[in-house]
Amino acid sequence: MHLTVGCDPPLIPRKKKKKKKKKKKKKKKKKKKKKTYRCIGSVRNLISRCSPRTILCVAGSICLQKAISHSFCRVCLQRYWEEKSSRECPICRSKASVEDPPVNLALKNIVESFLKQKTESEIADKSDARCSLHGEKLLLFCEHDKEPLCFVCQTSKKHRNHPVCPVEEAALDLKTQAQHTEKQVKAEFEKLHQFLREEEEGRLAALREEEERKSRIMKEKLEQITRHVSTLSDKITAVEKAMDDEGTSFLKSYKNIKERAQFTLQDPELLSGALIDVAKHLGNLKYRVWEKMLEMVQPTPVLLDPNTAHANLSLSDDLTTVTYTGTKQKCPDNPERFSYHALLLGSEGFTSGKHSWEVKVGNETEWTIGVVKESNTRKGKITCSPEEGVWIIMLSNGDDYSAAGGTKLTLKGKPQSIRVQLDYDRGKVSFFNPSDMSHIYTFTDTFTERVFPFFSPDLKEDGNNAPLKICPVKVSVTVMSSQ
Repeated sequence: MHLTVGCDPPLIPRKKKKKKKKKKKKKKKKKKKKKTYRCIGSVRNLISRCSPRTILCVAGSICLQKAISHSFCRVCLQRYWEEKSSRECPICRSKASVEDPPVNLALKNIVESFLKQKTESEIADKSDARCSLHGEKLLLFCEHDKEPLCFVCQTSKKHRNHPVCPVEEAALDLKTQAQHTEKQVKAEFEKLHQFLREEEEGRLAALREEEERKSRIMKEKLEQITRHVSTLSDKITAVEKAMDDEGTSFLKSYKNIKERAQFTLQDPELLSGALIDVAKHLGNLKYRVWEKMLEMVQPTPVLLDPNTAHANLSLSDDLTTVTYTGTKQKCPDNPERFSYHALLLGSEGFTSGKHSWEVKVGNETEWTIGVVKESNTRKGKITCSPEEGVWIIMLSNGDDYSAAGGTKLTLKGKPQSIRVQLDYDRGKVSFFNPSDMSHIYTFTDTFTERVFPFFSPDLKEDGNNAPLKICPVKVSVTVMSSQ
């Protein structure tokens, strides 16, 4: 059986020249009993015009009464039938012999084989990617320009002296970083999910407790009513018995019978508060849970940027604490990372407005805190002066405080925290002791580019160095009623 493949209707008739060829071929085949038809499309055309997902479901044999079988993309065929009033073959116009045409397995296998070869070819092309300038394989990755290179590009003027690594290594580093970040994100969400689960359990437990308490009250009230009914029943029985007595006995007990008959019980009072306090359990539920969540959430105005941290610096998972370690960690030598000094920046830079953050320094004997401009070098020695875009204060030797530019500072006592206040528009960076808000020092300058928070912890290698920690801010919520 010769398969004829069609695609999106309406089908385009063949040109006259091709029809002539078709007739010639028919003449040659006159001796054969069965007629054959040429394809008006091909598997390659079918694949190019339909999505792979729909091609794999090929409808066939919709005109079984003839000695031929026309095959189509099932989605295209259904669309064609929806546009027509009758279910007919788009090629020969004969009525479809079945409502749900069977799958043409032969054609389906051909399509699957073609798609598999195409996918393998695309993968091979990607793995064998070549430089558009030199035609060489792209086996290196420039960490400065974030682009793949060939060996010729590496020695070119554009990429000379840039840090490079094998493409596989760069991909592995990115994959490892993504996996670690994904793990941390899942861990943080698990904490939130656990909090919500505990809140749900607590709310439902309170609801069940109220239900049990009010059920007990209702039960006690019901028992009390039952006792009253029993008392009345006893009195009625006694009166009825006395009324059955003879005249003299009845008259003697008449007074007592009358008193019993006139005895009444008070109607049972309706029990207030017997229903579940729905408003208590559902009223502002989301807000009350969110408000409680604020107690466990401690936002910080600044987060540390791990992509800028020197290899000897270790950061906490929440990116709020940095500690110096004597052992270098394995991390990519990206352009943003400090490689000469053990420094790091905040994750967010500023180009306007007022900003402040507080850093807990504890009893460290060395630290550096402040603000630097974005364009400062990350791979070489930094000159600590305002002229070079460095506005910092530092502690060294346990009690020597100084500001960038060599200015000695005298502090009252040893602050456990340092508050940094940046006023970008006015060009000011101020430092305070947050315990009493006593002023330490202020730089006044003109900012011409983005500036970042700047940190360096105690650099002792004896294992006794304390970390620097960004202090969280207390969040309060005030609800104002609308007038």
